[in-house]
Amino acid sequence: MADHHHLHRSTKNRNGFYVKMKFFRTKNGKPEKPFFVKHFKWILWFSLSFYFFAKFLNNHESSTNNNSLKTSIINHSHRALSESILQKPKTSHGLLNDLKVYIYELPSKYNTDWLSNDRCRNHLFASEVAIHRALTKSDFRTFDPMEADFFFVPVYVSCNFSTVNGFPAIGHARALLSSAVELISSELPFWKRSNGSDHVFVASHDYGACFHAMEDRAIADGIPEFMKNSIILQTFGVKYNHPCQNVEHIVIPPYISPEKVQSTLLKSPIDGQRDIFVFFRGKMEVHPKNVSGRFYSKRVRTEILRKYGNDRRFYLKRHRFAGYQSEIVRSVFCLCPLGWAPWSPRLVESVALGCVPVIIADGIRLPFESAVPWSEISLTVREADVAKLGGVLDYVAATNLSAIQRNLWDRKLRQSLLFHDDVESGDATWQVLVALSRKLGRSHRRLRVSSE
Repeated sequence: MADHHHLHRSTKNRNGFYVKMKFFRTKNGKPEKPFFVKHFKWILWFSLSFYFFAKFLNNHESSTNNNSLKTSIINHSHRALSESILQKPKTSHGLLNDLKVYIYELPSKYNTDWLSNDRCRNHLFASEVAIHRALTKSDFRTFDPMEADFFFVPVYVSCNFSTVNGFPAIGHARALLSSAVELISSELPFWKRSNGSDHVFVASHDYGACFHAMEDRAIADGIPEFMKNSIILQTFGVKYNHPCQNVEHIVIPPYISPEKVQSTLLKSPIDGQRDIFVFFRGKMEVHPKNVSGRFYSKRVRTEILRKYGNDRRFYLKRHRFAGYQSEIVRSVFCLCPLGWAPWSPRLVESVALGCVPVIIADGIRLPFESAVPWSEISLTVREADVAKLGGVLDYVAATNLSAIQRNLWDRKLRQSLLFHDDVESGDATWQVLVALSRKLGRSHRRLRVSSE
């Protein structure tokens, strides 16, 4: 600062004279102030006037049509302009083909009103909340629907907890989603433009967009007609033909709190002592639960309890325990048998806490198979072979267990199955975006550009 001041004041120093010439022009031998300095008052007055006028228009639009999706586009256009001036992009979109997602601003009854119950953001179906929350703050979000590749419809349908048993009740799901689609298609042109094919929903339930926990009822009800052209992010996935996955879909993991996982690993490191050989905690009826003729877990869990209930190598518990992650991190093998549906949150918890998942669910399709090398970090046992489970695990423990654990304990695998508040490179929401970037053939924007 002192050197600059000296140069500015000196009239004899050539460098000082050069600096003066650079910033002050002369007229009739006298220094002339630059344009910005001369007209500073007028520039300031114009800028302030424009700011208050734009603010007035924005507030006026909001007060006259508060629930309008069209109004939200206007408001977001102002916001996007100001943010583009004030901030630089935080991440490169190049890795995901410059993917852009528009998020509908639906009335709160479709999503945030449900968050009054804290369980809504933390239970196993909460990926519908986590993905919405992460995308909202993501650099991949666009406020201009004309430049969007995909349109995200944020409707939470798993937060209506039954007062009888405390489980999510999703009987209202179809009506709520139908109402949301009716709203977005009547207010804006983008749904009708593609018949919903570039629109994305989350269906993080037992049988995805069939919205029922019982398979035969789910199949009978089927996927709602209005969702059949869209992309469904769903936890349900199988390798055989099934009516509940007969739609363009991406298999995602169930939600497990990354904060809880981190807390568990701080107390017990992933490569620490594992004194439990085989672990399972959950529902295991001695007699299969029978609801109108539908058998729970296809008797697999019952057979595990019958065969290994008195085997000291097997740590089998039937009752809930809030700190059960402390048991997983102590275990070598974690059983992941099917329940009502093939998938289970135990799969994610096992990987995240370094316990080798033992998957017992015939034909299951696992989440993010292109990113997670499931065959190198887990074991698969057929439902019919559950009685041979002890021998299978003894053999693996004596042969290639160390290699499996080495692969399993890679931090990148844990990252890829967990949803965070913000999109993090390689995390579960990032993997969703990667999967969407492979479906850009559905993007109206890309088709328009390629045809021009």
